[in-house]
Amino acid sequence: MKVVVIGAYGHIGTYLVPMLIKDGNEVIAISRGISKPYEENPLWEKAIKVKLDRNAEPNFAKIIADMQAEVVIDLINFNLSETKLMVSALKGTNCKQYLYCSSCWTHSRAEILPVNSDDMSNEPLCDYGKDKLASENYLRNEYEQNGFPATCIRPGQISGPGWAIIGPWGNVSLTPFQKIANGEKIMLPNFGMETLHHVHGYDVAQCFYKAVIHRDKALGEVFEATSGNSITLYGYARLMYDFFGKEPQIGFMPWKEWCEYEGNDEECDSTYLHIARSGSYNIDKEKELLDYHPKYTNVETIKIAIQSYVERGLIQTK
Repeated sequence: MKVVVIGAYGHIGTYLVPMLIKDGNEVIAISRGISKPYEENPLWEKAIKVKLDRNAEPNFAKIIADMQAEVVIDLINFNLSETKLMVSALKGTNCKQYLYCSSCWTHSRAEILPVNSDDMSNEPLCDYGKDKLASENYLRNEYEQNGFPATCIRPGQISGPGWAIIGPWGNVSLTPFQKIANGEKIMLPNFGMETLHHVHGYDVAQCFYKAVIHRDKALGEVFEATSGNSITLYGYARLMYDFFGKEPQIGFMPWKEWCEYEGNDEECDSTYLHIARSGSYNIDKEKELLDYHPKYTNVETIKIAIQSYVERGLIQTK
């Protein structure tokens, strides 16, 4: 089977492309530049590599459609207009499944936990989430009204070795990790009870892969690609003190005062968008329909990512 992966060298594609190739598929890996996956795998040598920039090529959707792939996996589509172009171009081709990479940010503030993917009462908190949800709704309607073979998958907070991870401050700042490694005290917003839900890039890729091999059960559906577990900011901080062999020193501050303590407006905005949702996602449907079973727990994923920070010299240990 011919499979096109758009955005093939990112956090998801790094693992997804080898999975698809190992299963005997012909994989066309689309990238806007000369890239390398985050983890090396000899199976990448069998991928057909194509340089193609969605933002620079006005006929991007048509070029993808002309490849006549049975499966198109779109990992870097961020707005409804691009989704409409892809759907229009793929109609009448060999495409039997279009997999759209959505986001957990389509969810609004959590009410009842865990959240499940069939809860459609979403009110995203940011434009990114609103755009993703608009594409989801469009694709579901296209499936229901016109039979377009769409599947939507919502990754959680993708983490792993080689890239930035959301830390116990709810953003990608290295400061709390370094303070903890130094044995210093850190302050958390509120009571540190908001949650984060890290998921390894491998498992997000697994969810996409399983949606391909269980196509008949995946069409028209929305799935959560998460680990099935969340961690509080407080629990995260304690985990890191233990990781670095230090005695926990954790304090708490009201939101406004904490933002002054954190000191970076952009990072505080990121914190707000991460912890205001405080999601924890049910993956029972994913297990039942896709046979999706995460390889890594959220805690294992965090430890792998932080060990990578240490090995790359981003966190200094004494």
